[in-house]
Amino acid sequence: MNTIDRYLKKKLLKELEYSPAVVLLGPRQVGKTTLAFDISNQFNAVYLDLESESDRAKLEQPELYLEDHKDRLIILDEVQRTPGLFPNLRGIIDKRRRAGKVNGSFLLLGSASFELLKQSSESLAGRVAYLELDPINTIEVSPSSQDNLWVRGGFPNSLLAVNDESSLLWRKNFIRTYIERDIPQLGFNISSENLRRFWTMLCHHQGCQMNSAELSRSLGINVKTVDAYLDLLVDLMLVRKLQPWHTNLGKRISKKPKVMIRDSGIVHALLNIKDKESLLSNPILGNSWECFVIENLLSCLSKEASGYYYRSSGGAEIDLLLNWPDGEIWAIEIKRSLNPKLERGFYSACEDVKPTRKFVVYPGEESYRISEDINVISLRGLAEQLISLEN
Repeated sequence: MNTIDRYLKKKLLKELEYSPAVVLLGPRQVGKTTLAFDISNQFNAVYLDLESESDRAKLEQPELYLEDHKDRLIILDEVQRTPGLFPNLRGIIDKRRRAGKVNGSFLLLGSASFELLKQSSESLAGRVAYLELDPINTIEVSPSSQDNLWVRGGFPNSLLAVNDESSLLWRKNFIRTYIERDIPQLGFNISSENLRRFWTMLCHHQGCQMNSAELSRSLGINVKTVDAYLDLLVDLMLVRKLQPWHTNLGKRISKKPKVMIRDSGIVHALLNIKDKESLLSNPILGNSWECFVIENLLSCLSKEASGYYYRSSGGAEIDLLLNWPDGEIWAIEIKRSLNPKLERGFYSACEDVKPTRKFVVYPGEESYRISEDINVISLRGLAEQLISLEN
């Protein structure tokens, strides 16, 4: 199997230069361990998988074990499974600081963001940096692989499978393992069948505003349970809530988040869409492409910037707004056409929001202007612009 160089590697190395501990977040099977192994030789690192009983046994007396490896980077995988370890790490980091070692002590990998963020922020405040590894995105593959990335998604084992059939099988097994094993192991007592139905129903509403009451009626469960399911999938970094942009415009605007499954390949697997031909004839086509573009752009966005959508009651709408720390706002419209046409709603929304720059992302490769201030651009081209701003 081929491997793909992850652009986050440079960021991770930089954080390890300056931080005593780095938390690398991301869903299971996204490539966190592979990336950690990729850099481990540079640090003569020790790797412990905390899902392994033998590795957990090594940390029964954590101070003793970690003291024996005090001059090496310690990589702790699935660290949210041992929450009692965090106070020990704080003491060890502070001891090493007093001895003059201020960086590169621990790399913590985890796939449950809420639990891990809560545990680490309480115990390691001021001692830890956070990075999130997303599925493989558009800048990490060749232009000829873009459609494969869209259809199969960005999980490495799915994207790099030998054919579409093997890729789909991997994703279906991934979904089943999450529902039947991984989530119960995190301590959630949830009906596997209800969760699968909920996840699948989100696919049919991909990129739509969240309507908990409608989902509640369809699933035969109460609204609180629907919201709990959604929060769980968000916490596991499998679903995103894209928040609405709202400011004092004197207009009625939507205030419900849009909900999207973050990996397009998971959407297609849950809907049993096996290849590009099947996708092109499926009603989910437009929403799938739009959410694929949004997720790829957000994965390239500086952590100082934020993403939103905009929609007013009068029909004015912008698919994605990027809000920069200096106050700049970029408006991005997403079209699945090689000859994209903008509707009145986009122009009306731009009059409301007054963005600094305006883009139309389309599936072609050429970049060109369709008006004085609106640029048509490929997904990869805009993603590269975002990366260059961060660097």
